[in-house]
Formats: sequence, C-alpha cells, structure tokens
Amino acid sequence: MSTRRTPTERQRRLGAELRKLRIAADLPTDFAAGLLGMDRTRIANMESGIRTINAERVRTLASNYVCGDDAYVEALVEMAEPESGWWERYRGSLPQGMLDIAELEAFSTRMRGANTVHIPGVLQTAEHATAVFRVVVPRLPQHEVALRLALRSERQQVITGDRAIPYVAIIHEAALRMQFGGRDAARAQLHYLLDLSERDNVTVLALPFDQGAFPGAGQNALYAEGRVAQLDTVQVDNLHGPAFLHTEAQLAKYRAQFDWLEELALPQEKSRDFIREIARQL
Repeated sequence: MSTRRTPTERQRRLGAELRKLRIAADLPTDFAAGLLGMDRTRIANMESGIRTINAERVRTLASNYVCGDDAYVEALVEMAEPESGWWERYRGSLPQGMLDIAELEAFSTRMRGANTVHIPGVLQTAEHATAVFRVVVPRLPQHEVALRLALRSERQQVITGDRAIPYVAIIHEAALRMQFGGRDAARAQLHYLLDLSERDNVTVLALPFDQGAFPGAGQNALYAEGRVAQLDTVQVDNLHGPAFLHTEAQLAKYRAQFDWLEELALPQEKSRDFIREIARQL
C-alpha cells in the first residue's frame, strides 16, 4: 500500500467507512493490523485515507468486521479501485476542493442542490461562471479563471453527458435575479436554465421571495446520493472551500431540509413560467 500527501475526499471517505465498520464490530485497531499483517500506524493512516488499500483487503476487513450488507461492501470495493477521472488533468493547478466536488458528482447516482445567491455550478453559463470567479478574494490571475471555467464546463457532463444522472435544482429568487456579468449575461443564464430544465433528468424549481422563511437560508448545499444510501454525501460551500458531511445525523438533517424546500418551491411548470417572467423583466 502506498501513501498520499493529499488524499481525495473519496479516499478519505473510504477510510472513514472502514473505521466505522471496525468500531461497529467493537474491534480494536490491533485486530485489523494483525488481520492485514501490518502495524497499527498503517491502519490509522488507512482509515484517514492517507494510505491506499486494495479491493481484496477491503473485502477481507468487511468480512471480518461481520458486515452482511453485500451492496455496501461492493460499493466500498469500488471506491478502492484505482480511478483516473477527467478531473485529474487539473490536479496541481486548481484547489483540491474543486476536484473533490467534480469527483463527488461523477460518482453520484442522483443529486439535489439548493442555491440562494448564484446559479448552481453545473447549470451555469460561461459568462455567469466567469463573473463569479472574477470576484474571488484575493483576485485570481486570468489563467486560473480560465482553468476554473474549463473545469466547471466539464462538470456539466454529469447532467448532459452519456451517463447523465437525475438532478433537482432548487433556486431561490434572489439567485435568479442576481445579475452576474450584467443584464444580458443574466438574461442568457435564465434562458439556459430553461433549456436545461427541458431535459428529462433535470428539474429546476424556483423558490420565490413571497414564500418567506425556508430551511438552510443563506447556504448553498448539494445532496449527492451514492451507490448505496450509506455513501450519500452532503457538500456545503464556505469561504475556505467545500465541506463534506456524511454522518447519519447530518444526512438525515439535509434529506429533511431538501424535502421541505421541494415542498415550498413552485412546481416545475410554474417554476419555468416564473423564470421566464424574471428574464422578461431584465
């Protein structure tokens, strides 16, 4: 097994899941170390994602931890397989968190997003995204703006490519009315939203001002469903990069929050009419 200086979020998640299984089985680190023929430090590094683990050893651990959920085990085995996604081209050029988001989306089976200030990343036009990147503090050099724009464009294949997944976007009226890039760019962004909402796998729901209070106000969040429910992940934005949440309590909280938001938002057709009216007013 090799070590990594900066494990990806997916690699950290695999280690966390193995640790959770070990603790649930009430087994010490020494047990895992003896099972795999290595010292305790290596097990600790493996459970933190710093040290790699192959698929065979994942099966060995899961079996001895008495995990009877075959689908869950197979999903963990899949996480241990070497993966070289398209986002790896940007490694060393863009922040790790941005690549972790792209990786999370690529391995999701369904996503729900809620945005209150700007349009969700996978639904942004180039003009909207460029305007967002140009107000990053401290200011980004032009070459990094271009790199971020290229990454964001490629991320859209998760909903438009050959393996497109279902995606529900709940967008507050504030985000729909923000004029990133100016009036013309904002109008083009709204029309692009409408075009994407015609895809069978994309649902765009508008949350009007007059709905009043709503859960998660002021926060952008993404709920990404994994191959099995235990591997669902919530990603939230903050000033220092994305945060990834996956405890059972956190997942339950955000599932309830997204369910509530969908109830408050306008239905799909009324949302389209609502967005068309905002575009007309620009």
